[in-house]
Amino acid sequence: MSQINSNKTDDKIAAKNLVTIDKSDIPDGGMKSYKQEDDSIILVTRDRDEFSAFDGKCPHAGADLGEGLRCGDRVICPWHHGSFDSRDGTLLEPVAMRGLTQYELIDEGARLVVDTAAKIDNRTANDKLTDTHTIIVGGGGAGFMTANQLRHTGYGGKITLISADNKAPYNRPLLSKAFLAGQMDEGKLILGGSNWADRNNIDLRLNQRVSEILPNENAIIIENNNGDNEKQSADFLVVATGAEPKIPPFKGADLAGVFTLRSMSDAKAIKEASQDKQVVIVGTGFIGMEAAAALSQAGEATSITVVGRSARVMSNIVSEAVSNALIKLHEENAVRFVFGAGVESIDGDGSHVSGVTLSDGSTLAADVVILGTGVAPRTDLLEQVDDPDGVQVDNELQLRDGVYALGDIAKATNQMGRMRIEHWRVALQHGMVTAAAILNEDNEHSLEERIPFFWTAQYGKSLRYSGHAATPDKGILFGTPDDLDYIEYYFDDEGENTRASAASSLGRDKELIAFSELLRRGHAPTRAQINAGFDIIEQAHALSP
Repeated sequence: MSQINSNKTDDKIAAKNLVTIDKSDIPDGGMKSYKQEDDSIILVTRDRDEFSAFDGKCPHAGADLGEGLRCGDRVICPWHHGSFDSRDGTLLEPVAMRGLTQYELIDEGARLVVDTAAKIDNRTANDKLTDTHTIIVGGGGAGFMTANQLRHTGYGGKITLISADNKAPYNRPLLSKAFLAGQMDEGKLILGGSNWADRNNIDLRLNQRVSEILPNENAIIIENNNGDNEKQSADFLVVATGAEPKIPPFKGADLAGVFTLRSMSDAKAIKEASQDKQVVIVGTGFIGMEAAAALSQAGEATSITVVGRSARVMSNIVSEAVSNALIKLHEENAVRFVFGAGVESIDGDGSHVSGVTLSDGSTLAADVVILGTGVAPRTDLLEQVDDPDGVQVDNELQLRDGVYALGDIAKATNQMGRMRIEHWRVALQHGMVTAAAILNEDNEHSLEERIPFFWTAQYGKSLRYSGHAATPDKGILFGTPDDLDYIEYYFDDEGENTRASAASSLGRDKELIAFSELLRRGHAPTRAQINAGFDIIEQAHALSP
């Protein structure tokens, strides 16, 4: 009897793993997702008579990929634009950091059966460059992605990742979002999950300070806690030292209770210090706005005031209409704004902050001051090849043979031209391109084919921005920002034939994906086309190979 029951149980488990799908549900060149009772999602793509099945949740944040767009061989996530090959799930574009799990299919004529218990092993053997050594300086997004991508695309040599942080690489953008709001535990921020370095045979060296980089020797000097120096050489040297917060020369900026927000330790200190305290945030860029939203959501500060020199928030990114909608959203959550005011001094009792004096002579009481006043690239270790706005590199992010500079410090090319961009996805893109360059892979999309993208999360709403515009004040707006439902296209001038160089959106994910794809392919719409009722989604499909 027990054997019979066991067989029945096995049959139930097997049946649960099998999902039947009608082929006619999926158009040629299309895709469709199927939500299951256990909250899983299956994504099926079709190319003529060829079908592929995948885990349909984006590995970055769990978005339903079926709600995104398929453009040619690219499946694009609706939330953060991670992109995957529609045939085998290979990662094409971050912010996801790995490809999709692929399942086996059983063809039954008019129907398909997806077996979620039968995963296709698409792993690559680590048999390339086995006798080489790669040293990566910096444990941020660019450094992590280089190491991770190397291991997942066949690199078999030694990898040493050196970080000044005391934590394994973590998701820095979430510090000013879910973590500061108390909505995500520290463990969920670790990139690659727990024991990532051990599982990928990476020598992760934390609390290590690199005192000198010798690009002509492919070498670095590490200074240990005793002040002793250790020189290490490598076949490939990757420099991804990131950026550090700018601290304006305010009197009192060194008082206790004055913070910047860049690291895990910064975020933890702000969370603890803000409980039952009056918080003043200096800066109306997206870090300042995210910190205000997160602390408001945490609900532990007694007051939150944001101070800015300009008359609106995120003024270099979005238009006045969008800015006003964001201000309204914050004010509805008890955040106060003081616009058109500089900081004259940060006041205190000699040790701890007690307030802020503004340029007009008025004062604000403050127990905590957060400086969201921008960041500067950490290029001091590469002074000899430095540029005032970042390190000049080639299309593969090389300074010279075998030496790479990437992430926040790199002034590199993309579809928009040569520029230095401090966005998380750009750092991850740089890691992918660097890994491909080290492996001499020619199937990796180059920097010139990629575009910048970032997002800011405030009160559970995600404003997404694709491209790069010189100004947000020459745009075309569709929708209603006050209802948090809009897309806005930005142009660098007023010309009718000028192509849009960027767009931002709340709630119009597919339109922004379509714009991003057209921008990536060099076919962004002109002002005249958009004014004439251009169907951007249809055009993105039409121009996809």
